[in-house]
Amino acid sequence: MDTIFALASGRVKSGVAVVRISGARSFQILEDLVSKPVPVGRPSVRVLRDKTGRHLDTALVLAFEKGASFTGEETVELHLHGSLAVVNAVLDVLAGFENTRLAEPGEFTRWALENDKLDLAQVEGLADLIEAETEAQRLQALRVLSGVLGDTAEIWRANLIRAAALLEATIDFADEDVPEDVTPEVAKILGMLAEQLRREVSASAVSERVQEGFEVAIVGAPNVGKSTLLNSIAGRDVAITSEVAGTTRDVLEVRLDLRGLPVTLLDTAGLRDTMDVIEALGIERALKRAESADLRIILLSPDDSDPIIEPKPDDIILVGKGDLYEGELPSVSGTTEKGIAELIDSLADTLEQRATGSGIAIRTRQRMAIADALEFIVAAIRTLSDEPSKIEYAVEDLYRAMHKLDSLVGRVDVEQILDEIFLSFCIGK
Repeated sequence: MDTIFALASGRVKSGVAVVRISGARSFQILEDLVSKPVPVGRPSVRVLRDKTGRHLDTALVLAFEKGASFTGEETVELHLHGSLAVVNAVLDVLAGFENTRLAEPGEFTRWALENDKLDLAQVEGLADLIEAETEAQRLQALRVLSGVLGDTAEIWRANLIRAAALLEATIDFADEDVPEDVTPEVAKILGMLAEQLRREVSASAVSERVQEGFEVAIVGAPNVGKSTLLNSIAGRDVAITSEVAGTTRDVLEVRLDLRGLPVTLLDTAGLRDTMDVIEALGIERALKRAESADLRIILLSPDDSDPIIEPKPDDIILVGKGDLYEGELPSVSGTTEKGIAELIDSLADTLEQRATGSGIAIRTRQRMAIADALEFIVAAIRTLSDEPSKIEYAVEDLYRAMHKLDSLVGRVDVEQILDEIFLSFCIGK
């Protein structure tokens, strides 16, 4: 296997740049660079030179033994001065060593998976941690990276093995006197598992929203202040505002961080009957996005207190252009910022409450694997209840459920998704 290397920190000017080398020749390459052995497991400062003795840089050097590194292979880290010229000079020298090459995107992490340093769920958690933009995303990714999903799946799997073993014992000793009826214990195990998996499937939908972001749509009739409100919350001019009705023709999006939660705020076309083909398309899109959004801010006209669409639970209903409104209903104004702080607090409170129900599975692939395992467990429960003579069918369903749980951590059926996962990593990770 080749020894691989790459810049592990961002390719920008910085105080420090980290170059990672991993593979069987890592320590030998390091000795060639510094002309002497380097202590393993503790940092040291060394002068790096190429084969001609040319001074490359003075670097902090770390060497990790096989099994003690991120990849599981011998690994060296060179903490260089962050000049692009220094980094390029060191990378050029490394490329000249025999059986040594630049790492592919995600290759260090792939080695970690192959050497059982990480399971597949942890790899996905690492990818999500690198992409995290908000505090909620960071905490969620860290939880998965810690191995909680793999540990939980292992507990589920152990219970399935116990249930299958009890049933198989019944099959093996069908012609003999079995000391006790195992069906009650199996039913208890499977019932408990089904409930746990059912809860996780439900909670994982919330986790996906935390990862991808909640959507909040601003909806209302034309010219009630939707675009002005969007600009006020965003703190910049995102949408064109005008007294002319129908200015917004498409859905405009602004990404926000509300108390650590990722939120996409949508400004939609004003809802009304129109003969304008382009405006009608905008209204159709507005209705679709408003329907699929996690939450809606419904703006009322100061002259009309009837919502333009049917509100859903948790939707926030306010009178727009609150600076021109003197009634008793709650109102908001993007022009004077009346009610803006209260609106943001209300949005954050509602979405925080929803986020508290997030689970440990945060990707669609993970949720689908758990949902499929649940289906097989439910089928086994049904068989044992309705057709107890067909125990072998129930056992087969339990093994299929185990297979699905194994796919969570990468034991089976994941080759087709590995390339897609690792391509999402940058080179050097």
